[in-house]
Amino acid sequence: MITFLSGGTGTPKLLRGVQRIMDRHEISVVVNTAEDIWISGNHISPDLDTVMYLFSGILNTDTWWGIRNDTFTTHDDAQRLGIDEFIAIGDRDRAVHIARGEMLRNGMRLTNVTKVLCDRFGVRENVLPMTDTEIITQVRTDLGLIHFQEYWVRAKGALDIYDVVRTFVDPPAATEEVLAAIEASDAVVIGPSNPITSILPILECEGLRTGLNNKCLIAISPFIGDAPVSGPAAALMRARGFEPSSKGTFSCYHGLVDIFIQDIRDPVDIGGSVRFDTLMTDEKKSVALAQEVLRLAGLC
Repeated sequence: MITFLSGGTGTPKLLRGVQRIMDRHEISVVVNTAEDIWISGNHISPDLDTVMYLFSGILNTDTWWGIRNDTFTTHDDAQRLGIDEFIAIGDRDRAVHIARGEMLRNGMRLTNVTKVLCDRFGVRENVLPMTDTEIITQVRTDLGLIHFQEYWVRAKGALDIYDVVRTFVDPPAATEEVLAAIEASDAVVIGPSNPITSILPILECEGLRTGLNNKCLIAISPFIGDAPVSGPAAALMRARGFEPSSKGTFSCYHGLVDIFIQDIRDPVDIGGSVRFDTLMTDEKKSVALAQEVLRLAGLC
C-alpha cells in the first residue's frame, strides 16, 4: 500500500494516474482539511471532495474542483436573494455539503462522514481527512486575518499577504485511521501540492511526523523555477519565509524526504534529486509520472 498526502489540484492530478495502475484498495490518501469552510449553513471540504469526485469518476477535470456538468441554479438564486456565496457551488456539489454539514452537526467525526460519503459514491480507495479537529488556514493581509478561501476565491489572490496562520480551538491531531494507513504503507508520497496550505497543515498534525519515522517518503516539487505550476504557492511561500522554488519546497519538508522529484525543466538544482515531467497536462502524463513514482517506491 502507498499513502499519498494531498491537497489542492496538484496531487489529484497524480492520483488520476495512480488509480489507473494500482490496485485501488492499495491506495490511501490523507487529505488537507485546513481550507474547509462553512457557507450557507453547509460544510465545504474542497480538497476532500476533489479526491472523492476524482475516484468516483465525476470530477470536473477542466477546473479540478466540483462535479462535471453540474448546474448552479441554487447558487444563482441565492445570489439574487442577497446571500453572499462568494464560492460558486454547483447543485450536486451542494448536496454533498448539506449531507456533510448535517452529519457533523449530529456529532459524527469527519473521518466517519468521509467514509459514508465515499461509500455512497462507490469510492474504493481509502480517503482520510488529516484530522477530525476543525482547523482553518488564514492569511494576514491589510484587511487583517482572513480565511484562505476569502483570499484566493473572493479576492482572487490579489491581496498582499504577510503571514499564514493556522487557527483552531484544539490542536489538530492525526487520527488513528491516518496513522494506521501510514504504518501499513510501503511508502508515503507528498504530491506536487502547495507546500504551505496543502501539505504543511497535514505535517503539523500531532503524531504525523512521528508516524512517518522509518517510512520511505517521496516528495514532488510543485515549482519550476520560481513559479508554481498553478495556484498562489509563491506568495504563500514568501509569507512563511521560504524561497518560492523547489529549494524552498525541499526546506519545507526538511528532514523527512528520502527521494525528491523535480521537473525536467526546473533550473533550480537540488543535490540528489531525480527529474521527470511533472506537469501532468493530460491523463497519459499523469500515468507516466505515477509509474515513475511507484517504481521509486519499489526501490525504497
